[in-house]
Amino acid sequence: MEILSMQFFMALGSIILLDILLGGDNAVVIAMAANKLPANLRRKAILIGTGGAVVIRLVMTLIAVWLLTIPFLQALGGLILLPIAVKLLIPEEHDENVTASDSLMGAIKTIIIADAAMGVDNVLAIAGASHGSFLLVACGFLISIPIIVGGSTVIGKLMDRFPVILYAGAGLLGWTAGSMIGHDKILGTLMQQIAGAWAPMTLQAVLAAGVIAIGLWMSRKRAVQ
Repeated sequence: MEILSMQFFMALGSIILLDILLGGDNAVVIAMAANKLPANLRRKAILIGTGGAVVIRLVMTLIAVWLLTIPFLQALGGLILLPIAVKLLIPEEHDENVTASDSLMGAIKTIIIADAAMGVDNVLAIAGASHGSFLLVACGFLISIPIIVGGSTVIGKLMDRFPVILYAGAGLLGWTAGSMIGHDKILGTLMQQIAGAWAPMTLQAVLAAGVIAIGLWMSRKRAVQ
């Protein structure tokens, strides 16, 4: 993929959107972890903790990008991503069990550990959307992390007001999952030999539409209950 090409910017846009959509809960956790600190230490804990969390998340994502080059692991990653995409559309009560610390180091440690534990879906989605480009991963993080930390409240309100954002994000996750499966070194090649060169893109479209349809159905079913 050429740098500054249309394909590069489309992939970068996908990474930023996925990061923002999947990072909302992480921003809430960061705020909760530093909640008991005095105002003068709260901002410091959030900045240092977020910095540490970003470094760990970046390392995890780069490792995931490398792992996804291994045959079958890329397809497995795509399958794991599908329920994550559906879950994005199902309303649920957010009950993060995060204990706020009354010490600066305790809050920083909580932020880093909680973010790493909750960031597995982000890591997998970004690794899949990066098409193996470490540069895309780094650029996506540099742009999206400040947006998540600084505007988590605004992002949450926008998603509540414009549900189409969530559906677009879920569809994008389904598309990414299809891309990961369809471009697996072994399964992707086999799929193209059996069904033709358009098979991977067809799978991406089917999974994107399927994720939105299943998420919408499950969301309505839960609303009725």
